[in-house]
Amino acid sequence: MTIQRMDHVGIVVDDLGAATAFFLELGMEKVGEAPVEGRWLDRLLGLDDVRVDIVMLATPDGHSRVELSTYHRPSAIRPEPEHPTPNTVGIRGVMFAVDDLDDVLARLSPHGAVLLGEIEQYGDTYRLCYLHGPAGVIVALAQQLG
Repeated sequence: MTIQRMDHVGIVVDDLGAATAFFLELGMEKVGEAPVEGRWLDRLLGLDDVRVDIVMLATPDGHSRVELSTYHRPSAIRPEPEHPTPNTVGIRGVMFAVDDLDDVLARLSPHGAVLLGEIEQYGDTYRLCYLHGPAGVIVALAQQLG
């Protein structure tokens, strides 16, 4: 028995509009949005009286998705530290392949994107960087060279 695919990465955010704008500027496409609540969701999540708003985004090739969620009930819990470093245990980030790293960084800067370190080149194959994205998620960008 094997898995069929990875369906999506879920990210809980405080500001759904700002997080959506960040990922749309990155080049993702909105494929859906909805409020979600009900006893079925409470049972699924193991929480009581859940109400969330979600936005589903997809990469242009349609193979990868990000689900952004804002919890109205119960309140979201903040991680410690709020902006974890790449060596923090757990899921720390998500990487996207981009055509033009400099252009993407310039477009994301007004949306709060801040580099963790520097843009680096890995041999003759990639230009890479890590930046803080919405909700403390590290967003890595990779531009293939040549």
